[in-house]
Amino acid sequence: MGILLAKFKETLLSVVPVMTLVILLHLTVLPLPMDSFWRFIIGSMAIILGLTIFLFGVDIAISPVGSGIGSALARKKSLTLLVLAGFVLGFFINIAEPDLFVLAEQISSATKSMLSTYEILVVVSLGIGFMVAIGLLRIVFQVQLRLMLFVIYGIILILSILAPNDFLGIAFDSGGATTGSMTVPFILAIGLGVSSVHGGKRGEEDAFGLVSIASGGPMLAVLIMVLARKITGLSTEGGYVSASTEGIISPFFHEIGSVAFEVALAISPLIVLSILAQVFLLKFSKRTFSRILKGFVYTYLGFVLFLTGVTVGFMEAGQILGMAISEKPLAFVLLIAFLIGLLVILAEPSVHILTMQIEDITGGAIKRRLILIALALGVSLAILLSVWRIYLPWLELWHLLLVLYLVALALTLKAPALFTGIAFDSGGVASGPMTATFVLSFVQGIAISQTGDVIVAFGTIAMVALTPLITLQLLGIIYHRREKRGERLG
Repeated sequence: MGILLAKFKETLLSVVPVMTLVILLHLTVLPLPMDSFWRFIIGSMAIILGLTIFLFGVDIAISPVGSGIGSALARKKSLTLLVLAGFVLGFFINIAEPDLFVLAEQISSATKSMLSTYEILVVVSLGIGFMVAIGLLRIVFQVQLRLMLFVIYGIILILSILAPNDFLGIAFDSGGATTGSMTVPFILAIGLGVSSVHGGKRGEEDAFGLVSIASGGPMLAVLIMVLARKITGLSTEGGYVSASTEGIISPFFHEIGSVAFEVALAISPLIVLSILAQVFLLKFSKRTFSRILKGFVYTYLGFVLFLTGVTVGFMEAGQILGMAISEKPLAFVLLIAFLIGLLVILAEPSVHILTMQIEDITGGAIKRRLILIALALGVSLAILLSVWRIYLPWLELWHLLLVLYLVALALTLKAPALFTGIAFDSGGVASGPMTATFVLSFVQGIAISQTGDVIVAFGTIAMVALTPLITLQLLGIIYHRREKRGERLG
């Protein structure tokens, strides 16, 4: 019960600030249609309840299984088995990622089903599976993280030049959305399990960075898919418009059946794999494994509630709000975008976990407050730039991504190795559930109003996931210099 209550508090802190902002805007300058407003309120409640139950299930089911599999595979000392298991597990765990599910449906709607929901899910998950296998091999052979990142992002850069601009935002957003509340705990658990076998400080450093390597997989997979299919562009005139719904309660009942079926398809392979792992690898006690199976039930129920709340109420309100606010002066639009960035990052529970982790690792030399400020400013700037870009036809997404990624990679040459791993993993922390749902929908609304092309909005998640790479590495460099002088930071 204590864990469930803690998850409820985490989720409440994540959703309520966004709810408060929307309600204030609704009551003052940007009134929503009343049906949409009440669907937003009910959808928010469903998200809070669903995400609480989902995270509780992840805590008692996904994390123990991931850590157990990682340790067991490392002890087997079979590279073939490690690579195969890493690929299979990475693939199936990512298919069950809520943030990716939301993004895939948005992409399908925005591209008028040129890229279907399940096509995106499969392609992106193949990329994740492949890169998880590569990341585990890196831990075994102790290859430097910065070398791996230079190679991976160098290939991504080359493919980005060859691919149509329309798909860059989709590809890079896929990388940000995959590192969500399901995938990150599982991948980290596997990485920690494998690295723990090696032991020592190097093992700790190697555990960080697996998420960052894995997140490069979806970008590569989507870009390769686009080039292989020889898709030259997208026709999206008229933009993406939320599904027409009538009433307040009835849309939720209408949606929950199909959502329940889709979630069952997504999560059932993972349950089967966990059972097989228990039989051949894990050998947990009956009591422990019974608790894990119950955790999967919680995960399923929470997933269904979360997606229903997002689909019916949350994204619709975000998009309508974005369309309405785009009629206001640009300065006001950018101010709201900046405020949304602050609320999203400061309210994200995983961010607070990350800040405590960094403070512990540095022995208190870098204070949580300073890390939070750096992350908040970075993410706020990312959302502000994502919105501002819509108003500047000459400023394309690849301009921003190229510059920021080059800066992030250049900093790896100066930042301590531990901070490089933490920084690149933090992208998944920053681009949490609120980014993949409300923030992207909000930017989509602005894009529809200003350009009539919803594709312009894609890339927002990528920007949010990118800025922590820079801010945390800068902190690492400052920390390293202060450490030499015997000073504390923050």
